[in-house]
Amino acid sequence: MVDDLVLRLQSSLTGRDLRLLGWLFDHGVLTTEQITDALFGSERFCQRRLLTLTRLGALTRFRPQRPDGGSYPYHYLLDQTGVEIIAAQRGLPAPRRDQARTRRRHLTGRANLAHLLGANEFFTQLAGYERTHPGSRLERWWPASRFHDRSAFFEHGGDPRVMLMDTPRPDGHGIWVQDGITVPFYLEHDTGSEAIDVLFDKIARYEALAAVTGRRWSLLLWLPTARRELHLHQRLASERMPRAAMATAARDHTTGLGYRPAHAVWWPHRRPGTRLTLPDLHTFVANP
Repeated sequence: MVDDLVLRLQSSLTGRDLRLLGWLFDHGVLTTEQITDALFGSERFCQRRLLTLTRLGALTRFRPQRPDGGSYPYHYLLDQTGVEIIAAQRGLPAPRRDQARTRRRHLTGRANLAHLLGANEFFTQLAGYERTHPGSRLERWWPASRFHDRSAFFEHGGDPRVMLMDTPRPDGHGIWVQDGITVPFYLEHDTGSEAIDVLFDKIARYEALAAVTGRRWSLLLWLPTARRELHLHQRLASERMPRAAMATAARDHTTGLGYRPAHAVWWPHRRPGTRLTLPDLHTFVANP
């Protein structure tokens, strides 16, 4: 009976619907605004489609309360049928009947929900850029959970020392393709709550990882303010850290200009001058 329902619903889903369900399977929760930006453009049309998917049992939603009163916009996550659809699509074992309820309890109660949404916002902004700019594509979006084990950084035939390292725990990994240029990257979404020394140590761990694996993927530090960004670069300069495959951007700066992560908002380590676009980082990282 459940399998019949999943099959019937699958036949009515669009490629855009399946992309959304896959994102929520991997990344937990997205807001109405993030989904609109990434996949629809029209908020009204997006809300209508989300309501349809909710009524079909593919999605569920909640509205967190604001500390000063009122509530935030709707946050969407998978309902049980949505979990079953993606599991079937990916050839995974059938999920437990209470899996969606368990996921919802975990996500709505997690203390770092704002941090999760902030990291997801980075990737939905890239997807929104893809939607409006032919020749660009968010080819991969992996969640932080993919890197909770040291084995996540080990590849067959690679250096086994990576299994013994104090590996970093990125907030996500992506591959961005634009105008024929491919840029793999790790994301660190910074809320400003950690000391600059903590960020410095994270960068060092990424550099140690690159030395062992041979993969010099860009490390993107998505910082809350330009002031914090400046302080980090000053700290890196004072410690004379060797040039790292790292670049920073400040959310208050990008928001003020109406820019997205694909635009010229990136300040690479030890590179003065104008800011670079995400594709520009390919040349910078390839020649450290």
